[in-house]
Amino acid sequence: KKLNGQATQLKMDLHDLSEDLPTGWEKIPEIAEKTFQAYQQLTAARKKLAEIGG
Repeated sequence: KKLNGQATQLKMDLHDLSEDLPTGWEKIPEIAEKTFQAYQQLTAARKKLAEIGG
């Protein structure tokens, strides 16, 4: 649940950033990378949970 919350918050941060463009465009790579990593970790955790029958 913690990973899901973090991923969702980063998704919203990325969404908010996109709405404010062109202001803050310099932050796109940083926030996008953090969001990518969070969803990568979340996907791996869900896969592992499914493998152990959770």
